[in-house]
Amino acid sequence: MTIPDSNKLYPRTGDPQTIYLKNAITRGSISVGDYTMYNDTVHDPRDFEKNNVLYHYPVNRDRLIIGRFCSIACGAKFLFTSANHAMRSLSTYPFPIFFEEWGLDRTRVADAWDNKGDIVVGSDVWIGYEAVVLSGVTIGDGAIIGARAVVTRDVPPYAIVGGVPARLIRKRFDDKTIETLLRLKWWNWPSEKIARHIAAIQNGRLDELTE
Repeated sequence: MTIPDSNKLYPRTGDPQTIYLKNAITRGSISVGDYTMYNDTVHDPRDFEKNNVLYHYPVNRDRLIIGRFCSIACGAKFLFTSANHAMRSLSTYPFPIFFEEWGLDRTRVADAWDNKGDIVVGSDVWIGYEAVVLSGVTIGDGAIIGARAVVTRDVPPYAIVGGVPARLIRKRFDDKTIETLLRLKWWNWPSEKIARHIAAIQNGRLDELTE
């Protein structure tokens, strides 16, 4: 039985486009679980923080939290609060970030946008090519986000969503199966136990996971 090393940056021999994402993260405001992968066919995947996590400024104290065993496709973007412009204002122009030009209080720069909060991605989530996830969104375990979808609201566990804005297409499994999977949380098992059950996981033999 082979147990993979989650601390590798490149888990596939000869493939510099695919990484275990947590090993490329440097910001304390971003948390990524073991074995979550990111693939980029255009840019160096190690530049994920620069190219894929946008408008993520320390002033807001918001976080990107991604669980274990997620699959993130090339070009997926996580768009944070500072991309928002204040809707309560009579103008969407971000006057507060130009505090020097307008003689405004520099400590109130965050008044330029509406703070929507953290982005939280559960475990075993597949985020498709060039999908966009907006600030304040929580994506449940086992969900699938379609290619180029724009996710503006929370996604339930094991839902498949797509479109602009993203809408529910269908559930991956029936409610009983989803309930069982959320109870098992196989992604939190020790790697040795997961390795013993890979065939059952791949082939949908839920009964073998519950024995």
